[in-house]
Amino acid sequence: MFARFPTAARQAIRTALPAARRGFATAATQSTSRWTAVAAVGAGVVGASVLAIKSQPAHAEAQKSIAGVPGGIERTFIAVKPDGTQRFLIGEIIKRFETKGYKLVAIKAIVPSRTLAEKHYEDLKGRPFFNGLVKYMTSGAAPVIAMVWEGKDVIRQGRRLIGATNPLEAQPGTIRGDFCISVGRNIIHGSDSFESAEKEIGLWFGKSEVIEWEFGNAEWVTADN
Repeated sequence: MFARFPTAARQAIRTALPAARRGFATAATQSTSRWTAVAAVGAGVVGASVLAIKSQPAHAEAQKSIAGVPGGIERTFIAVKPDGTQRFLIGEIIKRFETKGYKLVAIKAIVPSRTLAEKHYEDLKGRPFFNGLVKYMTSGAAPVIAMVWEGKDVIRQGRRLIGATNPLEAQPGTIRGDFCISVGRNIIHGSDSFESAEKEIGLWFGKSEVIEWEFGNAEWVTADN
């Protein structure tokens, strides 16, 4: 009986080993499957996070106003009127804004249509000078030089650079104070509020015409310390 034990034991072991191997393989497969599932979930979470991070700038950009950020880095619409163009004051006006530290992000010469001029000045519709103003702006005697300027508080500061609507009330050192004597020939227009800037930039320029760029000495102009 004892003599036969090794043989029986060996047979039992031979029978048991394949089953054990199958069991181990099954367990390993199940374990691998579990880790694969965990890894897949982890990868999915990471992927979703990366996607979210990548999507945020695009979303923020989509939400950004064409006039920038109120009270921060804004954009304003500035137009040299036909009288300013005829008097060769375009360079002087650009110089004033550049010297202040503002960045030109859009510019074009255009003879506006009557429809464009009426939309631009629609808040003045009904005033006695409205038709004459529209006719003057659309006459083609000289183009309007339409511009978009960008920078910190540029809407309010732009109005300060321009001066009072009536040149006779504009302070010396302002554009109108230095170069104009008549309300009807006050050479320049500038947005007077964030809402006006949004409307006017959108009227005169497409989004693709407003260029995003950085100038090399920005830190020497915009830094707070």
